[in-house]
This record gives sequence, C-alpha cells and structure tokens, in this order.
Amino acid sequence: MRALRIIVATADAERLRGALVLASAQAALGGEAALFLQLDAVRLLRAPISAPEDEAHVRAGLPSLAALLDEAAGLGVTLLACQTGLALAEMAAGDLPRGVEVSGPI
Repeated sequence: MRALRIIVATADAERLRGALVLASAQAALGGEAALFLQLDAVRLLRAPISAPEDEAHVRAGLPSLAALLDEAAGLGVTLLACQTGLALAEMAAGDLPRGVEVSGPI
C-alpha cells in the first residue's frame, strides 16, 4: 500500500475533518499516513479544538473534530504543524495537541 500524504493549506475545519478521516482510514488499513497543516491551517489546532459543524456531526453520531484528531493520533497518523504557521497563529509547540509535531514541508 502506498503512503498517503495530505497537506491542509487553509484554516477550513471541514477540510481538516476530511483529511483526518482519509488519513485515519489509511492507517486503520495498515498503511502509512501523514497530515501537514500549513500556515493558516495551524490555527485549527488551537485549544479548545472545535469546528463550526461539530454539533451537527455529533447529533448525527459522528465524532467531533477534536475526537477525530485524537483518533488519528491513536492510529499512528503522523500529524505535523508548520513552524511558520505556529508563528502566524502566535502559538508555541507546547500549545499543540498530543501527537502533533512541529515540522517544515520537507
């Protein structure tokens, strides 16, 4: 199985949700998966993690954005936050959720 690499380039919670679902499915099937949150997308990792559509998803029996992030980390998905994005969001590495590492695009 080929490795899956996804770049989330905007601060759109639903794009991150979709990326987390795809990466988690890849990992659950035994494949390698990584998400790189670039620049403004890093803001989505600010605590408390939530998305505008979380309530609707939870009502439908689906996980919240925070739960998806936890599940992805638990499945072994590599979660990377752009170092420049951290600076733009005025965040530090210690502000990131469990399992998210600071990285560059390479």
